[in-house]
Amino acid sequence: MKKKRFRFQWGAFLLLIFYGGLFFLLFSRMFMLQATGEVEGQELAAKAAAKYSKESAITASRGKIYDGNNQVIAEDTLSYRLIAIVSDKATTDPKKPRHVVDPEKTAKILAKYLPDTTDEEKIYKQLTRVNDKGEKPYQVEFGSAGRGISHETMSKIKEEKLPGIIFMNDLKRYYPNGIFASHLIGFTVSEENKDRTFTTKGKMGLEYTYNKELTGKDGKVEYETDAFSYLLPNSEKMITPAKDGNDIYLTLDKTIQSFVEETMTQVEKEYNPESMTAVVADPKTGKILAMSQRPTFNPDTREGKNMKWLNEVIEETIEPGSTMKTFTLASAIDTGAWDPNAYYPSGTYMVHGVPIRDHNNGVGWGYIQYLDGFQRSSNTAMAHLLERIGNDVFFDYLDRFGFGKKTGIDLPNEASGTLLSKYPVERVTTTFGQGSTVTPIQLIQAITAIANDGKMMQPYVIDRIVDSSTGKVIQNHEPVEKGQPIKADTAKQVREILASTLTSKNGTAKDFVLEDYQVAGKTGTAQIPLGNGNYSWGANEFLYSFLGMAPVDDPQLVMYVSIKRPKLKGELGSIPVSKVFNPVMLNSLKYLNVNPEDVQHVDNTKIKDYTGQSAEAIQVELTNDGLQPVIIGGGGKIIDQYPKGPQKLVKGNLVFLKTKGDTTLPNFTNWSLRNVLVFKSMSGLEIEVVGEGYVASQSVSAGTVISDSSPIVVKLKTPAEGFKKDVETPSEGEIEQIDDE
Repeated sequence: MKKKRFRFQWGAFLLLIFYGGLFFLLFSRMFMLQATGEVEGQELAAKAAAKYSKESAITASRGKIYDGNNQVIAEDTLSYRLIAIVSDKATTDPKKPRHVVDPEKTAKILAKYLPDTTDEEKIYKQLTRVNDKGEKPYQVEFGSAGRGISHETMSKIKEEKLPGIIFMNDLKRYYPNGIFASHLIGFTVSEENKDRTFTTKGKMGLEYTYNKELTGKDGKVEYETDAFSYLLPNSEKMITPAKDGNDIYLTLDKTIQSFVEETMTQVEKEYNPESMTAVVADPKTGKILAMSQRPTFNPDTREGKNMKWLNEVIEETIEPGSTMKTFTLASAIDTGAWDPNAYYPSGTYMVHGVPIRDHNNGVGWGYIQYLDGFQRSSNTAMAHLLERIGNDVFFDYLDRFGFGKKTGIDLPNEASGTLLSKYPVERVTTTFGQGSTVTPIQLIQAITAIANDGKMMQPYVIDRIVDSSTGKVIQNHEPVEKGQPIKADTAKQVREILASTLTSKNGTAKDFVLEDYQVAGKTGTAQIPLGNGNYSWGANEFLYSFLGMAPVDDPQLVMYVSIKRPKLKGELGSIPVSKVFNPVMLNSLKYLNVNPEDVQHVDNTKIKDYTGQSAEAIQVELTNDGLQPVIIGGGGKIIDQYPKGPQKLVKGNLVFLKTKGDTTLPNFTNWSLRNVLVFKSMSGLEIEVVGEGYVASQSVSAGTVISDSSPIVVKLKTPAEGFKKDVETPSEGEIEQIDDE
């Protein structure tokens, strides 16, 4: 038997080597993938997550802006975003198209509803847009023109039944009060980012200054899908909640601000001035209660004519005119240089050959007493007073009052003004408000020292900034005393003399007399600089103003009003100013429940912490002390109170005592909005407040025991609706004039 001879099979060997090598490479590759989880430096898990993990944004709301009584001034509201599906891949049934089939028709119809800046041609180009490869995108949007669409506009577009046009929910910044402290609040715009998302950004005012605090942080929802984008069963959703922006609470009072806006609008229509400003503040704290200017704009639409995009109260300097005499007088009294019965020669005062004239063309009134000169708003009286005070001492007092430097108000771009003192004539003209410049907010800060018995308070508009999700106070602004430039007795004397400019025979401020309250203040009629040392001249070419306070004995409000170049109709320049100051001051004092009968002698009484005591016993005690107790609940043990004790209250004020049980409805007649809101908050009752001002009627009678959640409607009227306007009295005017050097 022959032995088989072994034959080496090269073909089989080569196949073995080849497939063995492939297997080894595959095995090695699988081992490396398993060990490292990477391919070409990229993690497989990350690539899978990128392909099958989806993410949906949760939009954060911008923080709200409130007034001092928690009334909304600015907030985000629901709106709609317009999207056009332009790819035919979206349509599965030709009879029911889900994309834009007729771009020309669609553009024509959309142009009727989108803003005027978006015309038919722009819309058509967007609907027919293609990329570099000549491909249509799946969908297109229309930038800011397609965002912030109201429900009304969205409904009208839907009625057109345009294929491919859809809407997504969106947020829009909304200013419910329209023209309302617009230069202070500012506005926002929706800006498109590189990734075609949009961000709301503040562009002016508080919206700009506090953009970081107001801006929220968007959240997201993450989940996993299959290759066809269907949600995988049992896949976990990971939610990162949105963080809304912080809320800002202002010192503004919506009611007082509304008084200012209404009167300024009326005066603007009547006199068509170049510009106007008005500020109302609490002299005890420095809180700004109202601030506005004309021309102005609606922050929702940003529509306005001939308008400056700056806050003139803060950012623009003026030559204040005779309002500055208030602080010259205060300096004289505080240094002992003031003698109201001393005589001086009025008419013309020479400074190194430069004449300083009184406003009656330098004729004057002969030798008159300084008190008479101040009441007449005599420039030469101030010049002679400067001799008595001394230059250095006078300018030291102006520094104490905060002139020539920023107040530090919590607003941007504050101007500081300039005090001119290099030349003798500059020092003299500064005493009556010419040459040197100030800002309206500096005048407000300085007048708080006169109103607040010598203590000068820094103005501020931000009360606090609050985390909207937790309610935690992030920033809390407290009243800041900026020093005591004058003594308390000096402040009282200045108030009395300022009050005499309204009541004396020759006073220049007679137009500012109020029937129920005694006002103290100083008028101003400043020439407007034209440059090169020249000034405008003529009845319609001045800056007319008034800086005042009320009531005189214990001022609760200070106010500055200025009107530049009004179109007068033969009357004095103080008339249009008084048409702003008088109704605002009168209505605001009544709104704040400042009792005219308590003006001359303010009676205070001290309250304590009554928690845990009998409401009925405390009710008798408070009534005997001249206060008005209001029991919330069924009576018995007091569990809360407002205001908190211990503190002093003016007699006649309301004191709320909360107890357990059903509440008996009080008589709200003549209650201020603030007191109604306090009662609503402490009682928890469903009270709907309609209108502004003070309570005129209520839907449920006083004495009714409220045991359910039925709404109670309380209607308010402004004091202007409830009180007749004072008959205006004519007065002598004032015009300050100096000759050019």
